[in-house]
Amino acid sequence: MEDELKPRFIESLQRNNDQIREDRARTIGEDSELIYRRKVEDIELKIKRLEREQEGLIDISPLDRNSLTFADFNPEAFVQKDMEISLTIRNLNIQLEVSQKRFEYLFGKTF
Repeated sequence: MEDELKPRFIESLQRNNDQIREDRARTIGEDSELIYRRKVEDIELKIKRLEREQEGLIDISPLDRNSLTFADFNPEAFVQKDMEISLTIRNLNIQLEVSQKRFEYLFGKTF
């Protein structure tokens, strides 16, 4: 029965260079792919949140349901903030597109 058991430590010591390289490459590749995927997903999340924030900017509801007065609305601040968010979303969309293509190139998987 002792002949059937192979301790993992001894097996690990007996591996050849090709096996060691393959194991290391697989580990590095899996870690890199996971981290890359998370970064791309983070960009997607930022875009969604900014789009929601931008939509929220145009909500200038009255102070209450009986009021005809809108909440304090500053057109200058609205325009400035909307333009900033629009540009940020544009830049993030470019980042997302480039990152997704790069992910597909590096890992051979579609995003």
